[in-house]
Amino acid sequence: MSDNELVLSINNLTIGYETGLVYGINLDINVGDVIAIVGPSGIGKTTLLRTIAGLVKPLSGSIYCNAPKRGGIGYIPQRLGLVRHTSVYHNVDLGARSGTRFFSEPTTWFKRRNTRVIDAIDRMGLSEKINEPVRRLSGGQQRRVATARTLAQRPKLILADEFLSELDDDNISVVLDAVKEYMVKSESAMIIVEHNIKRASEISDRLLQIKDGKLTDYDPEDLRRQLIAKYGVEVLS
Repeated sequence: MSDNELVLSINNLTIGYETGLVYGINLDINVGDVIAIVGPSGIGKTTLLRTIAGLVKPLSGSIYCNAPKRGGIGYIPQRLGLVRHTSVYHNVDLGARSGTRFFSEPTTWFKRRNTRVIDAIDRMGLSEKINEPVRRLSGGQQRRVATARTLAQRPKLILADEFLSELDDDNISVVLDAVKEYMVKSESAMIIVEHNIKRASEISDRLLQIKDGKLTDYDPEDLRRQLIAKYGVEVLS
């Protein structure tokens, strides 16, 4: 893995829809980095991921991603975005197609794509469900399909919004091991939004929070006060 290779550079970014939600974001992410963003809902975490993914236009500032324009950023949304009436294979193949950055002789191209799909499904422990319609799967299985779809895409940057929710401990280990192995082989980076502080700290190299419209390093006491003010809770998960 290359050390200190820049994957993402954000400079003085302001995000939101009609009005600003988070201001003056500055962040550099290198190969191998796993960044976790934590905090209450409704403060801009998902909007930041969607902006980096190119789904929401920034209000000001710049985003530079050192990744191919086609398939270079893989996004696992909280609502997954799966095609529920089609099979596991079809959904993962959509990722493989979007990540195809070259064309060769058709038979060779299809074989390579098919190999990526089968491998990603197998890594998520879903081989027995490969032809099953997604609508028949449990919520946790659907989350694994969404992760497989992104791995088959082979992005340089993975953006994951609560992608471990609905998974039991065994399947969390399966998913994390597969993602970590992929990151090493592909020299990629990852940003996650995660509500579970303990899990986020175990997964990530750096923990960030959004406070008063600013992206800052995680401060347990600051975040505790935010959560108490919003939800009335005393203890962080």
